[in-house]
Amino acid sequence: MLCREGYTGNGRAGELIRLYKKDPDFFYREVPIHGVVCLDEKDRLIGVYRIKRPRRIAEKANRYVANWIFKMVQEKAQRMAEQRAESFGIPLERLLTAEAEMLHEFLKAEEAIAGRFRQGRIDFDKEAMAINDVGGIKIVADDDRLSLLEERLTHHPTFRIVEKGAHQGNYEARNFILELPWDREHVYRAFLASRAWERYRGRGISDEVLREGLGPFLKETEPTLRMELILCTFPALVESELGASIHEGRIVAQRENRAYQGYIPMNVEFLIEYLLAVGLSPETRIERLPVKLWGRYLPDTISSHIRELYRLPAHEVIH
Repeated sequence: MLCREGYTGNGRAGELIRLYKKDPDFFYREVPIHGVVCLDEKDRLIGVYRIKRPRRIAEKANRYVANWIFKMVQEKAQRMAEQRAESFGIPLERLLTAEAEMLHEFLKAEEAIAGRFRQGRIDFDKEAMAINDVGGIKIVADDDRLSLLEERLTHHPTFRIVEKGAHQGNYEARNFILELPWDREHVYRAFLASRAWERYRGRGISDEVLREGLGPFLKETEPTLRMELILCTFPALVESELGASIHEGRIVAQRENRAYQGYIPMNVEFLIEYLLAVGLSPETRIERLPVKLWGRYLPDTISSHIRELYRLPAHEVIH
């Protein structure tokens, strides 16, 4: 889509497009996406709408929980160090601690936090855990039009800008989290009129129930929803997809460069990925949750349970 003939040029974007055409397999080809591409009358890309895949939602939950728990573990380890300094009768700043001892205190603090989860004596900070960009829109235009759109968003009577930020450096874009109202009845009627329920066959729910539509699920929903909006120019879009700030590269970096990689955030990721798989699979009932926040698991264990949801062999065995 980015590499159509009309998009080539002599600048950085043109150079990246030529590199892609020369060696497309270097650029993370065929990454799955659930979304819609919008083109103008000349078939030029002007926007993309996407919904995050379950795996990406689970990974993001991991990062959010990791940041939250990391602070808790640090505070617990700090208190342990203070107690140790007090037992020696010296101020904390004069306490010299070997790296092995610091690691031991950190692990003990992590175990203490895990124990609080086990005993039900800890509550998640819902605001810190909120993932506001499950749905997102990226609009591509020149700077003047993007500035005009931003101004209109700022003064829109029904939209509310919850967060506002900017990407700087190799990739430049304006980022917003918007809160906006939505029409339950319109969504309900459109779901039935388009026979969208047919897409959900094979998930263990009868056609009779599917034909009832979304009505039972919409009664208690919030009157507003949140989504991400990104405004960028075409050269910035090419940079984010093919250049130094390539999106898939940022995902890999996020996975590898977490400040805290303890087992509790990983368990949150496993649990959310599993629960989303329950909703997408043919199974409608599960006997137990295979993940506990205070336990320790390998990715193979969770993938085995997810395979069972789809009625596949739990393990890939070579005979």
